[in-house]
Amino acid sequence: MTRNTAATDIPDTIQFVLEIDKLKGVLRKVRPIWEERYENTAEHSWQIALFAMSMARTLELKIDVTRVVAMLLVHDLGEIDAGDKFVFAQGGWEERKAAELKALERICGLAPKKTGDFLLGLWKEFDAGESDEARFAKAIDRCMPVLLNLNKKGGSWLEHGVSYERVVERVGPEIESGCLELWEYLKPQLEAGRRKGFFAASTS
Repeated sequence: MTRNTAATDIPDTIQFVLEIDKLKGVLRKVRPIWEERYENTAEHSWQIALFAMSMARTLELKIDVTRVVAMLLVHDLGEIDAGDKFVFAQGGWEERKAAELKALERICGLAPKKTGDFLLGLWKEFDAGESDEARFAKAIDRCMPVLLNLNKKGGSWLEHGVSYERVVERVGPEIESGCLELWEYLKPQLEAGRRKGFFAASTS
């Protein structure tokens, strides 16, 4: 029997998988609907991956859903080193991107080269947002904390002083660009949330 030479890469693959276990310990600033604790980033990645797969099938989208799911499972790995940045925060996003890229290069560098290069490529594709798959992935990613906060009667928007205008400005363009149907669904939900007092007062 000829030994599969790729099997020699198994220890590096295992090292990578054990390293990303740290993502379970990274807390975000959004709470699960049914609990008062903060969700962790691994939970977020799992949820949006399943959300994307379900929505793509619902809308019968002509995209590579497997690639979308892969991007969503990879896109937040940089939080292992960089921590979570509140999606509705203002400023500092370019510095954040640089920190996450550095983290991805370290983490993916633990995997066999062909695997690490593939994963890093997925992260860069998501970040660039130029392919149909990346735009859809970004729409799903931006939508999920909105859905959670709407179902928590404002949740972290009220907790962290986030206005309706800030939410729409932050998530609207990417959701509309990546999945127009999803944005058309979400807009009236946000407007209803504003009437119900789910947002902090506008500072403008």
